Amino acid sequence: MRVSTSQLQQLTIFTTLLAGGGGVTMYHLLQKKFSQSDYYKLALEELEACPVAMESLGAPPLKVHNIHLTDRHNRVDPLTAQMKIPVTGSITGGYLYTSSLRNSDTNRWSLKQAVLKLREGQTIDLLNPPAAAAEHTQEVDAEQSLSSSTNS
Repeated sequence: MRVSTSQLQQLTIFTTLLAGGGGVTMYHLLQKKFSQSDYYKLALEELEACPVAMESLGAPPLKVHNIHLTDRHNRVDPLTAQMKIPVTGSITGGYLYTSSLRNSDTNRWSLKQAVLKLREGQTIDLLNPPAAAAEHTQEVDAEQSLSSSTNS
């Protein structure tokens, strides 16, 4: 059986498109799986709850980028998850390094480490925020108490 060159070219193009489409689909499905996981959501909630980190990034708006699937910092198994999540704000960006453990009894994830490393080299431990974060939170609480008592 003879196959023409044009038929081989068409088969090659079809196979390439099919393989490329499958690769792109798999990439997006993996990104979606990570972004919907509890260990991923816990880390981002911790970042958003830290005024010093958010202010350093220039957020809001906070932009969370796709993780690098081949990065050695991104590892997940049934009981542990380590992630390196790229984030940016209007001022700068960096990586949110997280480590989580899953309780096998309750099947719930808990955040054990959450550190924001900015491009400029600054590191912010989100689980033990700098004193400025605590002071800022107290100032905001005091302002809210003052404004609520003034409005009453």
